[in-house]
Amino acid sequence: MTTTMNFQDLTLFKESIKQGIPSELPPAKAYPADANRAPKRKDILSADEKQLAVRNALRYFPKEWHQELAVEFAQELKDFGRIYMYRFKPSYTLKARSISDYPAKCTQAAAIMLMVENNLDPAVAQHPEELITYGGNGAVFQNWAQYLLSMKYLSEMESDQTLHLYSGHPMGLFPSSKEAPRVVVTNGMMIPNYSQPDDWEKFNALGVTQYGQMTAGSFMYIGPQGIVHGTTITVMNAFRKVLNTGGKKGETSKGKIFLTAGLGGMSGAQPKAGNIANCITVCAEVNANAATKRHQQGWVDELIDNMDELVARVKEAQANEEVVSIAYIGNIVDVWERFFEQEIFIHLGSDQTSLHNPWSGGYYPVDISYEESNRLIREEPEAFKVKVQETLRRHADAVNKHTAKGTYFFDYGNAFLLEASRAGGDVMAENGIDFKYPSYVQDILGPMCFDYGFGPFRWVCASGKSEDLDKTDAIAASVLRKIMQESPEEIQQQMQDNITWIEDAKQNKLVVGSQARILYADAQGRMEIAKAFNDAINNGEIGPVVLGRDHHDVSGTDSPYRETSNIYDGSRFTADMAIHNVIGDSFRGATWVSIHNGGGVGWGEVVNGGFGMLLDGTEDAERKLKSMLLFDVNNGIARRSWARNSEANFAIKREMARTPKLKVTLANLVDDDILNNLSF
Repeated sequence: MTTTMNFQDLTLFKESIKQGIPSELPPAKAYPADANRAPKRKDILSADEKQLAVRNALRYFPKEWHQELAVEFAQELKDFGRIYMYRFKPSYTLKARSISDYPAKCTQAAAIMLMVENNLDPAVAQHPEELITYGGNGAVFQNWAQYLLSMKYLSEMESDQTLHLYSGHPMGLFPSSKEAPRVVVTNGMMIPNYSQPDDWEKFNALGVTQYGQMTAGSFMYIGPQGIVHGTTITVMNAFRKVLNTGGKKGETSKGKIFLTAGLGGMSGAQPKAGNIANCITVCAEVNANAATKRHQQGWVDELIDNMDELVARVKEAQANEEVVSIAYIGNIVDVWERFFEQEIFIHLGSDQTSLHNPWSGGYYPVDISYEESNRLIREEPEAFKVKVQETLRRHADAVNKHTAKGTYFFDYGNAFLLEASRAGGDVMAENGIDFKYPSYVQDILGPMCFDYGFGPFRWVCASGKSEDLDKTDAIAASVLRKIMQESPEEIQQQMQDNITWIEDAKQNKLVVGSQARILYADAQGRMEIAKAFNDAINNGEIGPVVLGRDHHDVSGTDSPYRETSNIYDGSRFTADMAIHNVIGDSFRGATWVSIHNGGGVGWGEVVNGGFGMLLDGTEDAERKLKSMLLFDVNNGIARRSWARNSEANFAIKREMARTPKLKVTLANLVDDDILNNLSF
């Protein structure tokens, strides 16, 4: 919970924010010995380009500092592959404070500062020293000078100005209007022919672009909770698919295994979700520090580093039909192979390692230590790549053996199948085009949630008070229960799952950093919950609330192997939806908007957009939330309906009946016989 600072500390904090780049050169800082540092990036720049990278970094600082800083920045580039400017990291603690603690001329700017700091809170961020929030490379800013300047601009911002951020760089405050967004964020927007993975390595090292992931670069990450909810919905529905097979009525998920990997980039979401879904979760993690951190934080129940002990413990949990989550410190491939040898049946299997970043620590090879792997990344990158691809092939073979026995395996949108296919793994369908396993969006979230307009709606109580969060939980639950009474049968399950989620949210201890919450809701649910929040703010019951969502949503993201993988009209490789989403949100009332290249499936593989909106209890806020949230959801449903997705067609027709001014082009269906009789 956020605590109020004493007057002296608060004054110093505000002065530091307003100062931006300090007036005097601060002393150099040693890198914290206990920090979870980002992996060293690829040494990809030529000698001339390394000079350019230092030249680019020095332009933030007065000329009289250049001699000293040039040597320091060159060393950072050599040691880390990037110039992070550690010397300029602020001395105050980075965390989400009460919105009233920020030095701001307008409340919207203070809300954005709160969200920026939350994404850099060491309790939230994966590599906070490098300004990386999650996913191994999802950055809020490229360096600490950008952070200092951006916070200074936000402290000066008035309600008719807009801050434009170019991949973390604050280009400046520009005159706009009260109706315009206060901040516009772009990350990694490259000319298409310069959007390969090595292009990111090069241009990020030069200091001219960055990888914003999804919610990192748009200041909307709320810690593991956001991923926990989506994973819970996915795992619950995956078990429904498996346990209903063959008419096994009454069978529950207790004692059934969900096997997966990744406790670093995607935090502790999977084991926590497994507990909520009432199963046995085994999650492998090669980084002992990451696994231990998640265990200490309570995101995973048990920690095991011995394979024999793991096998015995899992068999015991199966026999007793336990609900338990286990972190195994080791490689996931070993687990798949050993469980097959021991005839341990896996009901659900997946993977959530950061395979969008396979060559820089997102995925580690089997039979090599974690430390040796990191050495290879730095010193022998090509050898590391060979080992990773060998492991991917072995990984795929082990999964295939289990699925032949009935395991339900799904790609969790982390590019596992994509990278396994590129490595030559046996993951392709007979047609040689599709994967033999579905993505979780194709089988679960697409048809069950996104097509109906249900997606990850989230909010942050800007007061920092836990009691405000409790009140918003109660408000949201009440709104959903009321809506459910008149909801059609098609969405009853979605409504009930989210009512159960929000009613149990506090006891599941999901808050890390800001006082935040997430649930899945459609446009009606989001609008009515937001209006109820705004009314409560107006009545003085709670403080201001920041609305947002994950980019992993109905409309926000065009990603052919994840969010839009259940689009089958050939348009899944287009990105019109995401671009329209951000532009449309910007003039309908969003407080800030963002658009990124890259995300959970990799640089060049996805375009995704997000927003933030401050509710302050005013009539303006009510008008904006109704206009923007309606579009933000239905833009995506309309696109999905045009792709002939039957659930989306149902949802958009229902919305048009409810909203007379909404008129969407509907697809006419074609009989297969007409097409089958054609000759080409």
